[in-house]
Amino acid sequence: MSQTHLPLNLKNLETIINLKTIPNLETIPIKNMLGDRMLYRKMPNIKEKLSILGFGCMRLPLLKKGGLDEKRAMAQIRHAIDNGVNYIDTAWPYHAGKSEPLVGKALEDGYREKTHIATKLPSWMVKNREHMDFFLSEQLRLLKTEQIDFYLIHNLAGPMWESLKKMNVLDFIDKAKQTGKIKYAGFSFHGRVDDFKKIVDDYPWEFCQIQYNFLDEFHQAGTEGLEYAAKKNLGIIIMEPLRGGNLGLPVPPIEVNNIWKKAEHHRTPAEWALRWIWDHPQVSVILSGMNEERHIEENLNIANNVLPASLTSKELDLVKQAAHTYKQLMKVGCTGCEYCLPCPVGVNIPSAFEVLNKYHMFKNMEEAKFMYAMRCGGIFSGLGDGYASLCIQCGECLEKCPQGIPIPDVLEEVVKEFEDDKVKERLIMGKKMLNME
Repeated sequence: MSQTHLPLNLKNLETIINLKTIPNLETIPIKNMLGDRMLYRKMPNIKEKLSILGFGCMRLPLLKKGGLDEKRAMAQIRHAIDNGVNYIDTAWPYHAGKSEPLVGKALEDGYREKTHIATKLPSWMVKNREHMDFFLSEQLRLLKTEQIDFYLIHNLAGPMWESLKKMNVLDFIDKAKQTGKIKYAGFSFHGRVDDFKKIVDDYPWEFCQIQYNFLDEFHQAGTEGLEYAAKKNLGIIIMEPLRGGNLGLPVPPIEVNNIWKKAEHHRTPAEWALRWIWDHPQVSVILSGMNEERHIEENLNIANNVLPASLTSKELDLVKQAAHTYKQLMKVGCTGCEYCLPCPVGVNIPSAFEVLNKYHMFKNMEEAKFMYAMRCGGIFSGLGDGYASLCIQCGECLEKCPQGIPIPDVLEEVVKEFEDDKVKERLIMGKKMLNME
């Protein structure tokens, strides 16, 4: 019988695994009479106990006519807190600037005292050192709090981090902590693992936030980055555990669904993905962007009985098979190594290929076209347009690619799939969503 399906009580938990051997793990009853339980973990250099499930406020419910459904979103956040969730994550650009004030409102009536707030400095919008102070002051006001518990430098990669350092971001962090405006400092990351390690080493961070799931073991920070941060005693927050919800689709590709059917115990695709991440003892919190009540209930039910190192070898092998199958569905064997860069004309080759692969795995063309406009439109890189149509077939990238990918030919396919007369319109929409206009 799988360890994770034993009846849940403290005696069984202690029998399953010696809790003292799992670093930073705590289990605390929330509703003993109902048998419900939220599990908590502690970051190495932080005293607070954090729920292993965090509430991400980037994809809150919307009204049919557009705009945030504030009443429903507030009810969802409070319901999660009532059931043990104590880590609430938001950011300046989420919902075009509407997420932070909604969170501030949701945490009134005593809910602020039950939770830890996480929000982020919008790094791509910062112009100078004073600008950093402006954003933090506004966020404190919007969130209706005197201190932000977990403050992150948002969406870092190598070039962005070097630019921020020149604007004295390290002084900003130090002063914000000294004055009590923020309690703990961290960063969120989307980039290469070597850049990730450098950022980890550049400051005594308490925590970091990385994209991680069973498809991203070797992408961005990946497992190598996760283990590096853990060795440096950083707490680790996980974003995109379901790859934008795609790994949690109720009906996955038939090839993947056939793999899950081999399991001794039935689990939904979302449960497989979340359990695989929580199986890593280095992970402190998984953020889930829950905007449907059934998603919240499913995630709460999973979070009340999952421990590190509890998946069996057979179950771990099934996850590997699923990951391999997803990758077989990819269109191009790009690893995101970025050896092809810089392109002489500025094409963002890795991002274009990532969007192409995601489309072929999950078949969501509308989402793919939107992400293509965002990723290759220079919003985050600040380098201007990087669309595939800029390619001049010079062939310089062919000599650099260790995977032997016929890059110019694949870029032509990217143009056919994603570039139409609405690319600029999507880019404008993306900027509005990120509160950049």
